Amino acid sequence: MNDVSRQLRLLLAVGLAFVLFSIESNGMEVGFAERDITPKIGMERPGGYGKVFHQKLHDACKVRAAVFGDGTSRVALVGLDTLFIRSPVVQAARRKIAERCGIPGESVMLGASHSHSAGPVGMILPGEYDHASSLVQELAYQKSSMADAVFLTQVEEAIVDAVCEADQNRQVTQCGIGRGLAEGIVFNRRFLMRSGLTQTHPRQGNPEMVSPAGPIDPEVGVIGAWDTSGKLTGCVVNFACHCTTSPGGISADYVYYIEQAIRGMFGEHVVVVFLNGASGDVTQQDNLSPYKLPAGEQSSRLVGGTIGAEAIKILVRMEPGELTPVASKQKILKIARRVPRAERVEECLEIVRADASSVEATQWTFAKELVLLDARIKREPIADVEVQAIQIGPAVFLANPAEYFCQFGLDMKARSAFQYTFPVSLANDCIGYVPTAEALGPHGGGYETRLTSYSNLIPEAGQQIADTCIELSRQLRPGISPVPPPALEYAGQQWTYGNVPPELD
Repeated sequence: MNDVSRQLRLLLAVGLAFVLFSIESNGMEVGFAERDITPKIGMERPGGYGKVFHQKLHDACKVRAAVFGDGTSRVALVGLDTLFIRSPVVQAARRKIAERCGIPGESVMLGASHSHSAGPVGMILPGEYDHASSLVQELAYQKSSMADAVFLTQVEEAIVDAVCEADQNRQVTQCGIGRGLAEGIVFNRRFLMRSGLTQTHPRQGNPEMVSPAGPIDPEVGVIGAWDTSGKLTGCVVNFACHCTTSPGGISADYVYYIEQAIRGMFGEHVVVVFLNGASGDVTQQDNLSPYKLPAGEQSSRLVGGTIGAEAIKILVRMEPGELTPVASKQKILKIARRVPRAERVEECLEIVRADASSVEATQWTFAKELVLLDARIKREPIADVEVQAIQIGPAVFLANPAEYFCQFGLDMKARSAFQYTFPVSLANDCIGYVPTAEALGPHGGGYETRLTSYSNLIPEAGQQIADTCIELSRQLRPGISPVPPPALEYAGQQWTYGNVPPELD
């Protein structure tokens, strides 16, 4: 062999090694991890505008994390068994994640399940109203649901630990993606009434109901991840429904039964990351049913079991492969709050100064909330609203920090260029209910549309968020879904057992 031949073979070998290394280094790697964030008995149970306390335990609350890498970029999807998550915790956790494992903060999505049976993350943060009057501080800290500072630190640390462990657990993985329908378990809770206005939960049998005032989205979206031995290591599940089944005591709500169903099929090691869709006006309560509705444990099993069973069907049917590329985009919107009229504020001040027992409970609660809002606006007239898009191959997760009305999610799916579009609500912060413009219009109504310290953005906010989500998604290049290998070409040889005539005698 001459020197030229040797050099050519050496160059070919080096080139082949480079190609193989490139393929390996750009391969899909996925890792999962989880941490416990179960609150203690006696802690506050957020979910309403007043104080309620946990009295018993049903199941554990968790942080569940998935980290996806394509050899160039990494993104993290994190499901939290919490009512919501506020920006200070999010930003602190993201900084520590970036420091410890190098995943940029804008590539970490933290989605709260909105469980009303979870730990004290709000409604009010410690110190949030220290700038206000003594009356406002009393309303905020003593008359409202309050976050627990120690618990918030626990949640922050659990997020960081889960994401960093998931990153360390990354391994060569084949992923699949699919969608299905979980029908008959979710309903829009807002109804157009004969009065021409809209009402939230008018209750079964109410003869004034005309029709639901909004849609539902029964789609279940799933991404599954399998290791090299073919074992499912974890999955991400997206579905739109309030976590308000309340099975009894501290709980992840119906998410627990999604996990139970999937683990029952694939093993206790599987991590199930749940991300709630556009569910601001969607719950498990069927106001039109003529029958007694399931409640508590039964309701939680029904909703979670149905979603989990559908997720199993999707997982066993999906084709594993690579879901690349992974990427993220983020934008902070500046959106104004609705400002209450001065005379309305004075009226509410008179109400809250009076003996609460002498005022109807709903009237007092909304008066208290409006007074808190007035104090909040003096300090924060404009809300920072983070909108985020995280891509995993042919899928894009479009996140916002609102209890976002279902119609917006459906609209984004219709407008998206991605094969799979998964809206995620209550992600990376909490800005309260963001209804459609119609819900805030002449025929609107319902408590989601009332001015409170929790929900207060201008009517255009929802559309601004949707438009920005689509704008971010269009800056990404959709990947391709894995497909099964093609069938073998027909070789001209038929199966002799099948190629026989009928025999009657």
